[in-house]
Amino acid sequence: MTFNKKRGNNIIFDIVVVGGGPTGIAFACGFAETNVRVAIVDKLPREVIANPKIDGREIALTHHSVKILKKLNVWRHISSKLISVIKEARVLDGDSTYFLNFNHQEIQKECLGYLIPNHVIRKNLYKRLRDLSNITLINKAECLSININKQYASIVLSNGKKIKTSLVVAADSRFSKMRSKMGISAFTRNFNKNMIVCRMEHEKPHQSIAYEFFRYNQTQASLPYIKNQSGIITTATKDLTSALMKMDKKKFNKEMENSFNNFFGKMKLLGKRYSYPMVTTYAKKFVSHRFAVIGDAAVGMHPVTAHGFNLGLKGLEILIDEIQTAIKHKTDIGLTAVLKNYQSKLHRVAAPVYLATNGIINLYTSTILPAKLTRQFILRFVNIVKPVKQTFLNILK
Repeated sequence: MTFNKKRGNNIIFDIVVVGGGPTGIAFACGFAETNVRVAIVDKLPREVIANPKIDGREIALTHHSVKILKKLNVWRHISSKLISVIKEARVLDGDSTYFLNFNHQEIQKECLGYLIPNHVIRKNLYKRLRDLSNITLINKAECLSININKQYASIVLSNGKKIKTSLVVAADSRFSKMRSKMGISAFTRNFNKNMIVCRMEHEKPHQSIAYEFFRYNQTQASLPYIKNQSGIITTATKDLTSALMKMDKKKFNKEMENSFNNFFGKMKLLGKRYSYPMVTTYAKKFVSHRFAVIGDAAVGMHPVTAHGFNLGLKGLEILIDEIQTAIKHKTDIGLTAVLKNYQSKLHRVAAPVYLATNGIINLYTSTILPAKLTRQFILRFVNIVKPVKQTFLNILK
């Protein structure tokens, strides 16, 4: 996994990816077995990247995302014992028993999608990465500065090394430092809430159905995992989530049973609870000369739709295609003209999903009476009007 050119004090690469998370590594894997020299820069040690800790997050993958992971030769590494299927998804409002339903038969597939723990995806992406001779992982290093001119981009790392490259790709989270260094700001929405994620075992079977319960003071979601286990997501005010994090397990179990209105019967916490702030971001630009942002650095989604990583995979697929087309035509991959194709295509995909998701959150977490009445109407409207429902289902294909 070390193939690059050295000229003086500079190490030369075609592409430098800043951020060794799942999106950054998946993007690099898109150039497997090519002559494209890629470096991944990450502040974490190699051992941590190779063996990521459990972080409580379960990733719901669409069929298209699985297709991308197969194309990257990653899917085959993931044990089928760690994958569960989602057959249906149901959205409920308040204490009403009426629900908006999405069924796998409506997209003519065996399931709506697949559920895999985040750390499992990360571990298997690294397994693929370590076999690739044209990709270099530079671990325990941060980017101190970036300078871009007409011919190349130059990066100075915290380990003292200097890198020259045709293109820098930032995949360093929704709070991207690289994006800021390039003077690109982002639209940010702070919901002033936190999300608690954990795995729970429950008495009643989930029947491979994902649920979203919009309560008036908090939102409860469940993602069906293997056996009688589900990924549980609770979104609430910071005060409430802080109290939930501090509760002993017995009291927390009871609290979850009550929050789900005894929907799953007895519930038991497995492992730890993890808390994350609810902040969404949308970069005002996805590209500049010799620079692009991908994944959460481009669009940091609210987790309510579970589509953050799916959108990240779609984005990197678009960028890889644009780069490969440029290489085929012997065009400089760092030119703004090349990168703007990626920007326009990703914006067309991302903007409607991002705006719709934030709109849903605003509506379904509002406690005013007009919002409560509108919520019930929308659930029925989407269920009944087939073209509208199909728009949502197309995301899952």
